[in-house]
Amino acid sequence: MVAAAVIFFVGALLMGFATNYAFVMFGRFVAGIGVGFALVIAPIYTVEVSPESSRGFLTSFPEVFINAGILLGYVSNFAFSKLPTHLSWRFMLGIGAIPSVFLAISVLAMPESPRWLVMKGRLREARTVLKKTSESLEEAESRLRGIKEAVGIPEHCNEDIVQVPKHQKGDNVWKELFFSPTPSIKHIVLTGISIHFFQQASGIDSVVLYSPTIFERAGIKSDHDRLLATVAMGCVKTIFILVATFLLDRVGRTPLLLTSLGGMTLSLIFLSIGLTVINHSDGKVIWAVALCITMVLAYVALFSIGTGPIAWVYGSEVFPLRLRATGFSVAVAVNRVSSGVISMTFLSLEKAITIQGAFFLYAGIAGMAWVFFFTLMPETRGKTLEETEALFGTFFKWRSTLRELKAKKNNNAQIQMATADAVGS
Repeated sequence: MVAAAVIFFVGALLMGFATNYAFVMFGRFVAGIGVGFALVIAPIYTVEVSPESSRGFLTSFPEVFINAGILLGYVSNFAFSKLPTHLSWRFMLGIGAIPSVFLAISVLAMPESPRWLVMKGRLREARTVLKKTSESLEEAESRLRGIKEAVGIPEHCNEDIVQVPKHQKGDNVWKELFFSPTPSIKHIVLTGISIHFFQQASGIDSVVLYSPTIFERAGIKSDHDRLLATVAMGCVKTIFILVATFLLDRVGRTPLLLTSLGGMTLSLIFLSIGLTVINHSDGKVIWAVALCITMVLAYVALFSIGTGPIAWVYGSEVFPLRLRATGFSVAVAVNRVSSGVISMTFLSLEKAITIQGAFFLYAGIAGMAWVFFFTLMPETRGKTLEETEALFGTFFKWRSTLRELKAKKNNNAQIQMATADAVGS
């Protein structure tokens, strides 16, 4: 995290003090490396220190602050747009150095991931961190037992430092993930990577990055009004991601994601219809303009309550401990490549099939994503990170597997209660 903060800081300064376009792009490239660090590390770190009861809430916070950062970017751009042109863009890009300083300072208060510590055999340190991040000593010990079992350390082993079995250190992660995976790992890789692909392929970056173009095509001609509409979009996006943080652990990942994707599909279809009406009308069609603005706001709101945060929560919690860092890194790489392709092809797509055609295409992809996740995505709410692997491997039959695991868990609980009663009597 410190390395990411330093890279962010350097990248922002390079962009702010750039002397030509190539210099700006170089600074942007440096900042992009920092983005790569942070997008992988933040969700993995958060999911590994969080108890299962609040894991969705806490792991969605990287997405919350990404949205907050986008909103601050819109607001600061609006404020700096009043400056002379030769200064405004420098402040718009260079101000990113300030948050990176706070990031570097905040790392000083962050303990190391307890699961990483157990993988390194440092049980005493892991127990200390778990006590700080659990509601009770019993919960901390229960979490430690689950992690030790996943890593292959005997439950009765309570030494401060132990030797971890070699096969649990993640020495053959690429082989386990992609070359000779078990059915369970195949299922995990399929869903864990696909959720990141569909998050971007459904067009979110085209809407966020080209929102002024969309509002212009919808009939908003004033630069000032387009900037205000963009700020409104950022506000809606941020508000609804906050709503999602409180729903993830109550409603569950799958219901929220399906609601999000279904709503995104409909909003993109209606946005396309509105743009089609405007493009084929001689005068200004007020209801179509209002429809387009409403559908853009609805789209980003629906994205933020499900598809946005769940990709990071789900992608970081489904991979087994020994494979988590590598598996999630690949998923994030797919996310960023998909984002780049969508961002760089939008204007070309608009010229080839019109702007409404582009959004019809994104609607089709979002609809495909809904079908994919309805059939293949197991629910992970309320499960420890060590329990989630058991949900995978049956692909289209995951709901039956979930019912069997619940029944088995209830039977075990009843047996434990009966044993306790017998001992007590």
